[in-house]
Amino acid sequence: MATANPLPLRTVTEGLNFRTVDDLKKMLQLLPIQERPTRKAELVGAIANYLLGPGLKTLWQELDQLQQAAVAEAVYLTGGCYQAEQFQAKYGALPQWRDRSSMYTYNRPAAKLDLFFYPTGTYTASNLLPEDLRLKLKVFVPEPKTLTLPSAEQPPQTFRVEHRYFDYQKRQSVETAEDVPVVCCPTEQVAQQDLLAVLRLIHLGKVSVSDKTLMPSKTTLNTIAPLLQGGDYYSAADEPDNDYHDPIGTIKPFAWVMLVQGGGLASLDGKKLQLTKAGQKAMGAAPAKTIQSIWKKWLKTTFLDELRRVESIKGQTGKAKRSLTAVSGRRAQIVEALGQCPAGAWVTYDDLKRYMIASSQTFEVSRNPENLYISEPGYGYLYEAGGSWSILQDAYMRCFLFEYAATLGLLDVAYITPYDAPRGDFDSFWGADDLSFLSRYDGLLAFRLTPLGAFCLGLSDTYTAAPITTESTLRVLPNLDVVMTGAPLNPAELLMMETFTQQTGDAVWKLDREVALKAAEAGHSLQEFYDFLTQVSAEALPKTVEQFFADCRSRSQSLQDQGMARLIECADATLAAQIAHDSRTKKYCQLAGERHLVVLLDQETRFRNGLRKLGYSLPMSKG
Repeated sequence: MATANPLPLRTVTEGLNFRTVDDLKKMLQLLPIQERPTRKAELVGAIANYLLGPGLKTLWQELDQLQQAAVAEAVYLTGGCYQAEQFQAKYGALPQWRDRSSMYTYNRPAAKLDLFFYPTGTYTASNLLPEDLRLKLKVFVPEPKTLTLPSAEQPPQTFRVEHRYFDYQKRQSVETAEDVPVVCCPTEQVAQQDLLAVLRLIHLGKVSVSDKTLMPSKTTLNTIAPLLQGGDYYSAADEPDNDYHDPIGTIKPFAWVMLVQGGGLASLDGKKLQLTKAGQKAMGAAPAKTIQSIWKKWLKTTFLDELRRVESIKGQTGKAKRSLTAVSGRRAQIVEALGQCPAGAWVTYDDLKRYMIASSQTFEVSRNPENLYISEPGYGYLYEAGGSWSILQDAYMRCFLFEYAATLGLLDVAYITPYDAPRGDFDSFWGADDLSFLSRYDGLLAFRLTPLGAFCLGLSDTYTAAPITTESTLRVLPNLDVVMTGAPLNPAELLMMETFTQQTGDAVWKLDREVALKAAEAGHSLQEFYDFLTQVSAEALPKTVEQFFADCRSRSQSLQDQGMARLIECADATLAAQIAHDSRTKKYCQLAGERHLVVLLDQETRFRNGLRKLGYSLPMSKG
């Protein structure tokens, strides 16, 4: 990605003049020049003449591969600027530049790259390739390799975990390693089922949240978790059986409660969530379209900063809150990078991070990270968490991808437990030794953009949902009984049966028209329930059952609520007929009996205007 330097360096002579005489003498030793001037102007002239002459190509050819790449990047891509962090992310290493044999700069010999890159001031870093030198280099220097984002057809199957501990009997450090299995979690289909299950639970009034933070209660999280297809990403079995490790906590259940609020599908009523009109409509709509809407709205929401979910980073609600950047900007940058990922292929988290750094697509989490800390105030302040990428960016992006993008079905994920994840730079901060991990999302290793994800990111114009699969088996009888004959229903399926049928036994339910119509009236989808029974039934549905659903669909669609209206009483039937048939008012009212008119509230103003033209007026209602 091209980068404009705020202080352009037009000529190599300008750059040489910012160097000291001692530096110039060291640089001169790298060139095959017999003359050895001592005055600064003469030194500058001798070096500049050589660099701008035919010897420049030979000098470039003497560079090693990484050094040549650094020059090529500056010539073609970065506007002449050497960007160490971006370069290392792209090439995996930095070019050899400084001789580390002496800790003192005045004893340090010049490096070959010092002949190419120069400072723009007396005390600035030597990181700019002058424009006149760039023009000459462009004649023979090939363009650098294209930046690519690596991908694979399959996720990693195992992950090597290294353990280090001190053996007090042998009085020595011991290092061991083991390959732990990687969990691969498809999300596209289960997300669409989970969405409907959560909406049903909210509709039943069983989802409580805080009136201040809008975060779900522990009881709510425990209620939602069993309803989710496959449960949460981590189960109780993933938690160590001791009190020395921090608990992982919930991911999916928490995410769904926040997402439905951020997506405008539910709002707080007292201490419980209630479905909005959009939420009621979503229960009967295609889940993919609803998820697309949730995703677009979530990118703009501000009531939750995903960094808050990383509880080990403290100070977020205090002084540091003022220096945190806008969440919409962070999300937009991550989404931009996700849009460059190949759909259907696995990308490791580390490769995505390196790609974002190398292409200068990074984002800032805090303008003053020193106000954040780990463990206790006064210790563990994140002074070293600045720069284009740090543990703050890692913590934020892992949460955004794992807890929200994956839960919505946009990304399939491959992961290990956070206890087994590498600790990286996190270990260098005070207080980190007391924590089992930085965040519950540290175990995210790789992800795959799903067709649903491509649809939500705007990479695909259409989306066709995969057919829903289930392990349960039911038998639907002609007498409208539904009998469980195979594997028990999961909690989400039981909730659906509870919504649409009347249970008459331990494993028997009855299709009841009144119950089904009540569910349809509340916004639940009869078609979704019909599709569910079709999939779980061991045999084709009996004709009586098909007729039952056809009758329920017809009865549920026979009446339509057209909105609130006013009932207006006329003095006599003649006046009512006159108003109902006059061209100025007939479009806005209907006869109801002989002396009454019905006017929809959204047509009331037009009706009154027409009524006045007809020579009548309607007094304002006192109620």
